[in-house]
Amino acid sequence: MESSILFSLRLSFQVALTATCLVVAAGILLSYVLACKEFRGKEILNIACTLPLVLPPSVTGYYLIVLFGRNGLLGSCIYQLTGWSIMFTWYAAVLASFVVALPLMVRTTKAAIESVDPGLIQASYTLGRSERETFFRIILPLARRGILAGTVISFARAMGEFGATLMLAGNIPGRTDTMPLAIYTSAGSGDWARAHIMVAIFTVIAGLFLYIANTCNRKLS
Repeated sequence: MESSILFSLRLSFQVALTATCLVVAAGILLSYVLACKEFRGKEILNIACTLPLVLPPSVTGYYLIVLFGRNGLLGSCIYQLTGWSIMFTWYAAVLASFVVALPLMVRTTKAAIESVDPGLIQASYTLGRSERETFFRIILPLARRGILAGTVISFARAMGEFGATLMLAGNIPGRTDTMPLAIYTSAGSGDWARAHIMVAIFTVIAGLFLYIANTCNRKLS
């Protein structure tokens, strides 16, 4: 197998795993807040968490450039302080994958948390358990199937992210060309044999991962 294909495959796993870890941590917290808390601005937060799901990836990428580009609202401050920009690095691919995968995690996990019997939560409080103890001992275990499903979907979405990654990280061979970008480049240049190989590898890996996740889900049920 060509070293460039191996690089793209390894980079895709690296980006997807990193983004998924961030998505799980942020997604569970946001899902709990949206499912169990009442506060002013809750609907705005809910919309903000869902918006990347309905926006075209190019629009999401544009917003990320406006925020994190070298001259962006946050990116300019980071560049002035550190001399470093996230643009055209693999960290940019992680950021793009995180943003587009987070809504899937939030929607799935939020629904799982809302399905937990409120009586069990109230009983936990009645027995003197704190909110944190109730969260870790009651809510998380009972919502684990939804969390697992959200994690699988988020990983798959991060692995396949293309549009926002292309705008924020670019398509630099040997640096930011994840598997979807490498497939796009091969197809665009007419190298169909190489594109067929990468598509087949990508499809097998995605199917295998979903099979493992479904097996784990059945064991947890």
